[in-house]
Amino acid sequence: MADAQLVLRSTRVITPEGTRAASVAVADGRITAVLPHDAEVPRGARLEDVGDDVLLPGLVDTHVHVNDPGRTEWEGFYTATAAAAAGGITTLIDMPLNSLPPTTTVGNLRVKQEVARSKAHIDTGFWGGAIPGNVKDLRPLHEAGVFGFKCFLSPSGVEEFPELAAAELEAAVAEIAGFDGLLIVHAEDPAHLASAPQRGGGAYKHFLASRPRAAENDAIGLLIDLAKRYGSRVHVLHLSSSDALPMIADARREGVRITVETCPHFLTLTAEEVPDGATEFKCCPPIRERENQDALWQALADGTVDCVVSDHSPCTADLKTPDFGTAWGGISSLQLGLPVIWSAARERGQSLEDVVRWMSAGPARLAGLEHKGAIEAGRDADFAVLAPEETFTVDPAGLHHRNRVTAYAGRTLHGVVRSTWLRGERIAEHGRLTDKTGRLIERTSA
Repeated sequence: MADAQLVLRSTRVITPEGTRAASVAVADGRITAVLPHDAEVPRGARLEDVGDDVLLPGLVDTHVHVNDPGRTEWEGFYTATAAAAAGGITTLIDMPLNSLPPTTTVGNLRVKQEVARSKAHIDTGFWGGAIPGNVKDLRPLHEAGVFGFKCFLSPSGVEEFPELAAAELEAAVAEIAGFDGLLIVHAEDPAHLASAPQRGGGAYKHFLASRPRAAENDAIGLLIDLAKRYGSRVHVLHLSSSDALPMIADARREGVRITVETCPHFLTLTAEEVPDGATEFKCCPPIRERENQDALWQALADGTVDCVVSDHSPCTADLKTPDFGTAWGGISSLQLGLPVIWSAARERGQSLEDVVRWMSAGPARLAGLEHKGAIEAGRDADFAVLAPEETFTVDPAGLHHRNRVTAYAGRTLHGVVRSTWLRGERIAEHGRLTDKTGRLIERTSA
């Protein structure tokens, strides 16, 4: 600790070995040691004692739609990363849509990187996209540092990012398996969606019927079959249907390299409570019934589901029409994910250590971010300071999102983020942002 420039001290520090009173030494943006609480502070080092507030590793969100450039009025790197920092997130990975251009070529990736470079409050990386006709672009994108490749099996909602038909999906899986890349999949089967009743209107039950669980289940089954055939790494995005959990668990026992995420809205909101016309609750796949939610929580507890990420997918307020058939599908939660999940977890007897595993360590592992996701020597000095017993009521006016449409308005939540730290620098305090210090990050593993 002799070379420490900063020491953060708390009676509750969440480490991979558990929660304990500790002093965390930081030098040159990295954690150098986790020491006893009463360890002597070296001469010249600054002490930040946060008392009984919890010091936890900065969250990692691997599913964020920043929409910049091209649809910056929907969000943007400045506002998205500000909201993330205020919510305790220190790293995000941007989805390849709904920006213009989408991240489907190296040239388009460079456009995005240039736009993000001067706007990022937190560390920011990029997924590539797999669309019809761009198999030749996948290896170059991998070599350019994207973290993997997203595809849709059903229409994405934007014409510049089409879905993959079965043969195109197989070609993408085969190509990505050749360099041991990662394919991340919006898994809804288009045939099931096409045959489901499409009634539109303001009734949530009709929208729910239009996105049946079977669409997810069959798409995930197809993905498992391809992963078996090619030995490839695949990841199921925003799992909503709990019916798919047994086949996922079975596939893992057979050695299939499949990982799974779910989202705060699937874990805290239920179909039974969505008011008619309240399209701030619309997302695809949809928020399902309470018993389905209970099964998702059990899958988190037993490890079948690897991580919880936001799927922050904002739009301008006018696109959230009261018709579930025509409204944009996406839920904004980037700033609120930590208190939303902690509020629900504590009621179910889960710990903050569990939340850290799902929202920091798990996403970091998914993306291969070896220097993120834990408070231990050698990791980046990324932290969130949380007052877990304090509550607040969600006021959209207090959000940093460009468009403050939220399904959580008026909810009282546990967990106030006091401050957020990136590589040993405080980047947010009580919701106020400091100068932008985020970096663009790339996949570093082979």
